[in-house]
Amino acid sequence: MTLPRLPLTRAVAALVGEATGRPCGMGVLPRDSSGQPAQPPYAVLDSLTGSFSGPSLSDWAADASWLYQVTSVGQRVDQALWLADRVREALFGRSHTGWANSLSVPGMKVIDRELSTEGSQVDGTAGDIVTYIQRFTLTVTPV
Repeated sequence: MTLPRLPLTRAVAALVGEATGRPCGMGVLPRDSSGQPAQPPYAVLDSLTGSFSGPSLSDWAADASWLYQVTSVGQRVDQALWLADRVREALFGRSHTGWANSLSVPGMKVIDRELSTEGSQVDGTAGDIVTYIQRFTLTVTPV
């Protein structure tokens, strides 16, 4: 068995929501406090399948890398791009001492964050909704 992915996914969704000030759903449209669909702009975090790289699943002591996708959703192109910029800053922004935003997950430490240039695109073909997709890989090690 390897490190569990769900705690990391929850931490990433929380970080995106807190750092951008906009709701972030885990694989689904985020909801507001009354249970209604969030108003754009918002983000959707997907934990992509088939992207695990690392040791045998029986090795608890080894690092693991997982692929994620954040879809920034707006009613206009400028909203989707605005949120995508904030998502990138939330996940990859640096300060003079390291990452601007830490990702704290019990039992593991994020040791690398890599933004993929593949897959990033603006799509306005859905009518009143515009999306911007970004993919990234997080590598963790047990602590």
